[in-house]
Amino acid sequence: MAPVPISPIKVGHIDDVQELRKFKPNIIPERFIRDIQERPTPATPLISSSDIPTIDLSKLLKGNKDEILQLTTACEEWGFFQVINHGIALNLLENIEGQAMEFFRLPLEEKQKYAMVPGTVQGYGQAFVFSEHQKLDWCNMFALGVIPDFLRNPLFWPKKPANFSNTVEIYSKEVRKLCKNLLKYIALGLGLKEDLFEEAFGVAVQAIRMNYYPPCSRPDLVLGLSPHSDGSALTVLQQGKGSSVGLQILKDGKWVPVQPIPNALVINIGDTMEVVTNGRYKSVEHRAVTHKHTDRLSIVTFYAPSYDIELGPMPEFVDKNNPCRYRRYNHGEYSKHYVTNKLQGKRTLEFAKIIPTKNSC
Repeated sequence: MAPVPISPIKVGHIDDVQELRKFKPNIIPERFIRDIQERPTPATPLISSSDIPTIDLSKLLKGNKDEILQLTTACEEWGFFQVINHGIALNLLENIEGQAMEFFRLPLEEKQKYAMVPGTVQGYGQAFVFSEHQKLDWCNMFALGVIPDFLRNPLFWPKKPANFSNTVEIYSKEVRKLCKNLLKYIALGLGLKEDLFEEAFGVAVQAIRMNYYPPCSRPDLVLGLSPHSDGSALTVLQQGKGSSVGLQILKDGKWVPVQPIPNALVINIGDTMEVVTNGRYKSVEHRAVTHKHTDRLSIVTFYAPSYDIELGPMPEFVDKNNPCRYRRYNHGEYSKHYVTNKLQGKRTLEFAKIIPTKNSC
């Protein structure tokens, strides 16, 4: 979430994809049709969904060295894994999913009470749109800043469904515990003290975004969400029960579909971890595709450093054989940079990279 709003920009007319699906199910407006090179292809990847690492948090909490090693390997080779036995109650996962779906099923005029202002990322609508000609994603979003309190905008917290806000509060606290635990064992796997990242990140910023992807009559022409990496330290994604398989990650130049494991959560390494580990762990580029007959819901939590924290490669990851790849910067400035640019692979990370003429942190 951006620490400060930006000036109004012109984004042109943006169709609500749920309304399109309801009233014009076979029409795909031009702004949603991707250029040929951007369109999803049905080619079978060489890497299977079953190859994606699965981490058992209950084993990590017992100090299982093999599981810590698996976590380290997942972060280093994939930047991505699914976590099971994560400690978040099944009924809470079901509740947040139910509240999200109930919100998206509200009449459009009710949802538009919380309409996202162009150029910002809180509220209902489409984020990361900055021009009248930019291609659009086949997705409706609803996003909220959660922690710290200054990140919240009460105008965007909906009155309907009645239990929505309370469920988001409880869910966010549980996800925060999960992120802290994962960062602890990520640090231990690197041979570092367990609270290194928590101390370095200060009072972590946390936001939640719910994505709803209606069925699309021509899924071969559109993207549910453009390819991108996340600006966070960790991202936690819950895939809706019964949803179509839509999440894909880029691995060795191939898009790999992520088959959800029941009740598991998807974790990916964000740009922040790539910077602080000086590139040892890399943020993963990912995207969402749509389905012709089935909808999809995802609930995403972004866990990132405090906006007033200065970041850069930690000394533990820099030596003569591994010089600094990234400069030091204020995380609030990077966050603003991230949310004021369209999603375009890992391009926003260029903000932090050291130009060739410099070689020091």
